[in-house]
Amino acid sequence: MLLKIWKFIYRLIRNKYLFSIVFFVVWISVFDTYNLIDRSVKISELRRLRVEREFFRKEIDEYNRQISELFSDKKKLEKFAREQYLMKNENEDIFIIINSEAD
Repeated sequence: MLLKIWKFIYRLIRNKYLFSIVFFVVWISVFDTYNLIDRSVKISELRRLRVEREFFRKEIDEYNRQISELFSDKKKLEKFAREQYLMKNENEDIFIIINSEAD
């Protein structure tokens, strides 16, 4: 049985076309400058970066919408300034309430 396996392997190795093809595939997938392993890693990184780019584009659009909304209405701008920057009129007091969870 073992002898049959060795004969089969020997015939495959002696076949120069099959050997050349196998050698070429191994060389391209492992040893080449642009090998398949590095290429697959770079493709996955490219996909991740495209998803991030789309996320940041949506965020930029949302911020631009908020900016245009704030500067188009004076009441919204005043509300934003009061909530975010704790601004107040001269005759007002500000009370900051902090919710903390007790463990």
